[in-house]
Amino acid sequence: MSTARAWSIAGLPDQTGRTVIVTGANTGLGKATARALAGRGALVVMACRNEAKALAARNELTATGVDPRQLAVRRLDLGDQASVRGFAEGFLAEHDRLDLLINNAGLSGTRYAKTVDGYETQFGVNHLGHMALTLRLLPAVVATPGSRVVTLSSGAHRFGRIRFDDPHFDRGGYRAFPAYAQSKLANYLFSAELGRRLATAGHRTISVAVDPGFARTELGTKQASRTQLLVMRVSYLLVPSHSAETGAGPTLRAATDPNAASGQLYAPRLGTRGGPVAQRPSRRTTGDPQVAARLWDASLTMLGLEPPAVLAHTDR
Repeated sequence: MSTARAWSIAGLPDQTGRTVIVTGANTGLGKATARALAGRGALVVMACRNEAKALAARNELTATGVDPRQLAVRRLDLGDQASVRGFAEGFLAEHDRLDLLINNAGLSGTRYAKTVDGYETQFGVNHLGHMALTLRLLPAVVATPGSRVVTLSSGAHRFGRIRFDDPHFDRGGYRAFPAYAQSKLANYLFSAELGRRLATAGHRTISVAVDPGFARTELGTKQASRTQLLVMRVSYLLVPSHSAETGAGPTLRAATDPNAASGQLYAPRLGTRGGPVAQRPSRRTTGDPQVAARLWDASLTMLGLEPPAVLAHTDR
């Protein structure tokens, strides 16, 4: 594990000239991430499902001193593959570089439902939506020197397992937390497998994962029942937590650390809170490394996508 040293959000390096996409940038960790990077000179594309809320968040950020020229809003619904495709095509038509893709958006604690494409909602948005987005944007990412992909997982991934026989709970037995944990494990495994394939293909782009710890955000509150909301509020009192601004620390360090390497997980030093440090997760945490490759192939099949040309020759 790396040391926390004197790293701080206030000490972020200059980001002038970098083009960044942050999914779910209208609230919580995503908004804090967008604020910090745009505040240091990056052009941040706020990729959000609700365009009106994204514009309101942009206005809030510019009111705090962020240069409005550094923030762009684009609509992206990760639960709709047509929207993912349209977003990626639109971005690639406007930009020839992508220095940093931050897969931040997520759902938690949702009642059982399917996306428009037939995926269980948490798995479909948190994992499949971000995987499809990443693969569609890879041509711009790998063409950009010093680029990286940062994917937010969660401490919940330690409790997850990939239900290869029934990932969308079509046979019943749905429970919100196991579904969430599955999607967060998928996030980590995707990040690790992407890093391996990028390296095998000879690209210098890296792929790192993030566990933001226990951050006080709106995640899960919109779909939660009254009982779930009460549990969340009590948890904030009993479990050490931190604000969204502090919770963005692992993401921001993962995005800017010059010593970052594929396969690392950036997380709070104290588990649920504290300064961000880089870790290399144990095999006990991630399970059989072959699971990542299996998930990659299964996810491509679910999405109906071919391996991207920049990675095609790395396939087994």
